Amino acid sequence: MKKIIYTEKAPAPIGPYSQAVFAGNMLYTSGQVALNPVTMELVIDNIEVETKQVMENLKAVLEAAGLTFENVIKTTIFLTDMGDFAEVNAVYGSYFNEKTAPARETVEVAGLPKNVNIEISMVAML
Repeated sequence: MKKIIYTEKAPAPIGPYSQAVFAGNMLYTSGQVALNPVTMELVIDNIEVETKQVMENLKAVLEAAGLTFENVIKTTIFLTDMGDFAEVNAVYGSYFNEKTAPARETVEVAGLPKNVNIEISMVAML
């Protein structure tokens, strides 16, 4: 059975999807971009600020599900410019314990919703 996760502390979905879904003991988050959940405005001053907003949005979704970044087992990072990898990695890495960090892939894509530079999704487990 699935359970829909929703929090006002992360951007509301702008389409037919949920912020996250529990399936058994697994949580699957939708990709998050750098939308401020209060104003629904993009936070894209620079790639570090943008990445931080994405991670804060994911943190809010995890917390709404009763989880933390320690529960994350897999992440996918989509970048429009792989040249931003080092800056993204530094911000992203600050949210995880390096010894227990999740599996991850990072891919460069031609474009992302709202013309953002980064989108991240996660899989977590109870």
